[in-house]
Amino acid sequence: MDAPSASELQANPAVRAAFEAAWADSLADDPVKRHEEGGYIYGNPDTAEIVIRRAAPGERRKINLSHPPLVPGYFLIATYHTHPNPLSLGWDPEPSEDDRYHANDSGIPWFVISELGVHVVGPERRAGGLSGNPGYPF
Repeated sequence: MDAPSASELQANPAVRAAFEAAWADSLADDPVKRHEEGGYIYGNPDTAEIVIRRAAPGERRKINLSHPPLVPGYFLIATYHTHPNPLSLGWDPEPSEDDRYHANDSGIPWFVISELGVHVVGPERRAGGLSGNPGYPF
C-alpha cells in the first residue's frame, strides 16, 4: 500500500494544524527565545488515519529528529520542523543542505515551515509504502 504523498499530507487538516502549532510554538517573533519545533507524521495502513507526535523542542537553528517514537500499528511517513529565524536578519528560511541530505537519506518527505511557507524536501512519499520498518524506511 502506498503512503500518502507530500501533497496529500499538506491537505490533511491534522497535518496543517500541526504545522501551525509548531510555528506558533517556535516563537519566531521573539529574538531571544525563537527555536525550532517539529515532529513526526504517521499513517495507519488499515484505516488511513494520520497521527502526529511532537519531538522535543530544538535550538535556534537545529532540532533532533533522529529517533522517532514507535506508534503501534502506524508507519512513519514524514517529519516536519520550523525554521523560525527571519530572512530580514540574514537567515536562510529555506531547507538547509542538512535537511535535504537527511530527507533523501531517510526515505520520507521532510516538511520545513518558515516565514516563506511550507517547503518539502526528499521523496514525494515514504519509500516502500506502508510496510517494512515502522520508523524510517532506510
